[in-house]
Amino acid sequence: MVNIVGDIAPDFTLLDSNENSFNFSDLDGSWKVVFFYAKDGSPTCKRGCLSFKEQYDLFRSLTPPVEVIGISQDSTSQHKEFKEELGLPFPLLSDPDRKVADLFGVPMYLGQFPAKSSFVVGPDRKIHYVYDWLFRPRNHVAKILAAMSDVTERRDFK
Repeated sequence: MVNIVGDIAPDFTLLDSNENSFNFSDLDGSWKVVFFYAKDGSPTCKRGCLSFKEQYDLFRSLTPPVEVIGISQDSTSQHKEFKEELGLPFPLLSDPDRKVADLFGVPMYLGQFPAKSSFVVGPDRKIHYVYDWLFRPRNHVAKILAAMSDVTERRDFK
C-alpha cells in the first residue's frame, strides 16, 4: 500500500471503458495523474471528471505531456456510458474489487464511501503529490496543477 509522497506507485492492469487491458507500466517514462473517484454519475464525481476534461488540453500541453487516468469501482459498461455522456478524453478504468485502490491506499469512509484521491506520478513511477478531494471537486484540478508547478520549480519535473 502506498499513498505517501516519495513512494513508488504500484504497477497494475485494469480494463478500460472499451474492455481493453490498460497496463500502467506502459506509461513508465511519462508523467501521469491517477485519480480515484467513487461513482460514475454522482454529482461530486461528475464535477471532478469534468474539471479534468476542462483542463485536459493543458495537461497534455505541458512539457513533458501528462497522462490523466480515472479509476472507480464501476463496470466497464458504466464507464463507457459515463465517458460518452461527458465526452471525456482520458481513460476510465474499472477496479470492481478495489484491488488497485487498496494498493494506492485509497480509504473507504465509514466503511462504505470510497474516497476521492489523486496521485501525481513521475516517469520513474515515484509519487510526487497526493490530494484527497472528497468534498472539493472544483478545486481538485487546480490543486494538482499547482503541485505540478511547484515540482517544476524545484526541477524535479523531468
